[in-house]
Amino acid sequence: MPEPATLQYFQRHFGVTAADIGRYLAAALERGGDYADLYFEHQTGSSLLLDESLIKSASQGISAGMGVRVLAGERTGYAYSDEFTPEKLLRAARTAAHIASGPARTHIVGLRQLAPPRPNLYPLAAPATPDLQLRLELVQRADAAARAYDPRIRQVRVSFADELKQILIASSDGTLAADTQPLARLHIFCLAGENGRSERGSAGGGGRAGLEQFAAEKSPEALARHAAEEAIRQLSARPCPAGEMEVVLGPGWPGILLHEAVGHGLEADFIRKRTSAFTGRLGQRVASEHCTVVDDGTLPGRRGSINLDDEGEPSEQTVLIEKGILRAYLQDRLNSRLLGAARTGNGRRESYAHMPMPRMTNTYMLAGEDDPGEILRSVRHGIYAANFGGGQVDITSGKFVFSASESYLIEDGKITAPLRGATLIGSGPEVLTHVSRVGHDLQLDLGIGTCGKDGQSVPVGVGLPTIKIDRLTVGGTES
Repeated sequence: MPEPATLQYFQRHFGVTAADIGRYLAAALERGGDYADLYFEHQTGSSLLLDESLIKSASQGISAGMGVRVLAGERTGYAYSDEFTPEKLLRAARTAAHIASGPARTHIVGLRQLAPPRPNLYPLAAPATPDLQLRLELVQRADAAARAYDPRIRQVRVSFADELKQILIASSDGTLAADTQPLARLHIFCLAGENGRSERGSAGGGGRAGLEQFAAEKSPEALARHAAEEAIRQLSARPCPAGEMEVVLGPGWPGILLHEAVGHGLEADFIRKRTSAFTGRLGQRVASEHCTVVDDGTLPGRRGSINLDDEGEPSEQTVLIEKGILRAYLQDRLNSRLLGAARTGNGRRESYAHMPMPRMTNTYMLAGEDDPGEILRSVRHGIYAANFGGGQVDITSGKFVFSASESYLIEDGKITAPLRGATLIGSGPEVLTHVSRVGHDLQLDLGIGTCGKDGQSVPVGVGLPTIKIDRLTVGGTES
């Protein structure tokens, strides 16, 4: 049983006792099932949008609810309620039981508190009521800095959002786990114009911390300068050449290509359904020997980090690819059981209204030994991609198309002209086999990533050192 103070905490936020939890789990399993869990959530949040130096919207809100899941073999029943009345919670439990009804039976184990797996990854003493004035000052500082950068900046839009989420997971196997998860994000968009031409730039930062994180490289001024600089630079960019060529990816946010083109294909639900290009390839070479890729939810304060996943499992550092060899997939409870693999702490969901599924946390490639300058000097003619915009990936084939929002021509080992209209086209299972050099300059992104999958969004992080890809198709606009 949990500590008395913990029970008081649960009762204060969710209005439930240990006896209530036992009753709801019993109702969830009354028609059979191998396993059931309850996911309670209480979230407070605020958001601001500043456009053309005017606050266009400002909001504060609270949401709360409980989701009930029942597993019976490969069947899953799920229902939820946004009211914490016993009648509504029991109805949700019985609805999930009905959906997953089957011959299997299981007994409910007495609840036991899980000891914290490590020191809290994101300690935060948050005020009960967010101070919108402090948040207003952040967006106004960003707006002023972007406009002061260059008179050619014609439009600035700044958004800020933060939340404090409290979750409780209780399951029929006795798991009882809770977490309090802060999250904040500041984003700046700039539009520059000259001689009838318009170009855009953007930048942002955040993580699992309070407003104190918006200093130094994440200060409103620093982020605004980056966004404005990108927009101004693109005004003089030349059309990108097209064809197969050498490509160098810069450190940090370009790791989004790794996340999309490789990471999703290593999520266990795609593996179980045999819809991933990486299905059945454990122990095989899927990348060059220079590539080691990990998913790590244990990095303090990072946007994708979690003390525990949304099934109560402590987060981990999972080595996915080790020196080119595929070592593991990202697992949640359902898929790990069906695949006979260990859970990796990657069962995540957007909210109590959604079922958990295998999702990434912070996914990045480990640093190598090469000097980034030497990597650039080794390229005779190619592209340096420093920042990315949107992209599309086909999980089944691994084929991807990504647009580079900031890219440059490399000529005889030197970065020369900025480019516009660059797209990278390739295949996730193939692109890493062409990585020939990996820099020692690993960087993680500044904390803006949000990953969408099957209608759910969760915060994630990405990272990459400078890497050289010997062959990759570049789509351009040069005639």
